[in-house]
Amino acid sequence: MIYTRMSKDRAGAGLGVDRQRQDCADLADRLGWSIIGHHSDNDLSAYSGKPRPGYRALLDDLEHGRADAVVVWHTDRLHRRPVELEHYIDVCDPRGVITQTVKAGPLDLATPSGRMVARMLGSAGRYEVEHMIERQQAAKLQAATSGRWKGGRRPFGYEVDGVTVRESEANEIRRATDGLLTGMSLHALARDWNARGVTTSTGGVWKPTEVRKLLARPRNAGLMEHRGEIVGAAEWPAIVDESLWQAVRALLGDESRRTTTGNARRWLGGGLYLCGICGAPLRATTAGTGGRGRGHAPAYRCEHGAHVVRRCQSLDNFVEQVVIERLSQPDAADLQRVPAAVDTSALHVERLAVKARLSELVDLFTGDQITAHMMERGSATLRTRLDDLDRQLASAVGESALDGVTGPGTAAVWLTLDLSRRRAIVDTLMTVTVHRTRRGRPPGWRPGDSYFDPAGVEITWH
Repeated sequence: MIYTRMSKDRAGAGLGVDRQRQDCADLADRLGWSIIGHHSDNDLSAYSGKPRPGYRALLDDLEHGRADAVVVWHTDRLHRRPVELEHYIDVCDPRGVITQTVKAGPLDLATPSGRMVARMLGSAGRYEVEHMIERQQAAKLQAATSGRWKGGRRPFGYEVDGVTVRESEANEIRRATDGLLTGMSLHALARDWNARGVTTSTGGVWKPTEVRKLLARPRNAGLMEHRGEIVGAAEWPAIVDESLWQAVRALLGDESRRTTTGNARRWLGGGLYLCGICGAPLRATTAGTGGRGRGHAPAYRCEHGAHVVRRCQSLDNFVEQVVIERLSQPDAADLQRVPAAVDTSALHVERLAVKARLSELVDLFTGDQITAHMMERGSATLRTRLDDLDRQLASAVGESALDGVTGPGTAAVWLTLDLSRRRAIVDTLMTVTVHRTRRGRPPGWRPGDSYFDPAGVEITWH
């Protein structure tokens, strides 16, 4: 039985294992052995501990007596970990399995001296891998501190050298960065790229998690990262301004920005519409809207109780019609927001200080120096300030949420917008306050009719 293995096959052609197989076949021919099979693990390390299907199949053949000898190119093709070597000995020794290698000669596992040699070769192989990893880590640290690319897969937005900007992909990164800051979701960005045939650097499709990693990476701002820490400027040029990248990191680091969909994310006004009684935000729930026969249609309810209850679909349709009508007016272009001149560096410094104070609160609580109530009250104040800083950062560097959606074609454009973008537009244009309305059906209503009373909806334009 021949076994071959290659740790890394960057070309993906399997040439390494093919050369090993040919050398093993030549050795078997010189020994006068008949080859009954070949098991292989290509592009798979023996040191990592990950399952090796080919190696497992080899052991299965030996355990069931389907083979009585093994030919490998070198002992380190079989094992890089002593625990695997010991298992291999336990399988081969009682069955008298012979192991021959092209480069290291016979491996006699039937005698104590032969097993000692095997163990010494295994230890030497493990030392070689550990020493190689140590050298690689040192080289990567040196490259990081000097701003040089550490190598690896081609980064999206750059050429294979990791330094030269690939403009077609760089423009996509800039466009996605702007889109995220103006309200688009990660899902929407991934769908847009996949629909337009924009692929990852390896030719794959985009997932929201991959878009998140791409837009949050320091490389986009020309910064070098090592083990999660920014260590300085990099040798490659930035694709986006550092202030834009910082704003993106602030948005993606916000725990409230979820990729899963809850009730507030399935509907336009969750957290945006306000209660006309107490001023609290309305939340979308699946609780019954009241009355017989109404079932459990999604409805907006006040956070502090049933001050106002309004069905989500009807209210959202009304607000969308008002928004589309406003954005279709000739003067809608005047609504474009011009970002104010803001010292973003000062905002970033303050944000870091607030984050540090939050960490101090956690340390004080875990050290029993403050109560849970004190921690909750302090963290609420600090998180409110963080939210305010994030809004200022996004406002300072982002384009208007209204860009590209004003004019006669607004109704058609609106249908193509992601929910997050629609919410950003509503938040930019207006404050929607929902008041109580008179109880009961309107005059002339008949069962099966749908109705909506706009009298209880107050819209205040910004």
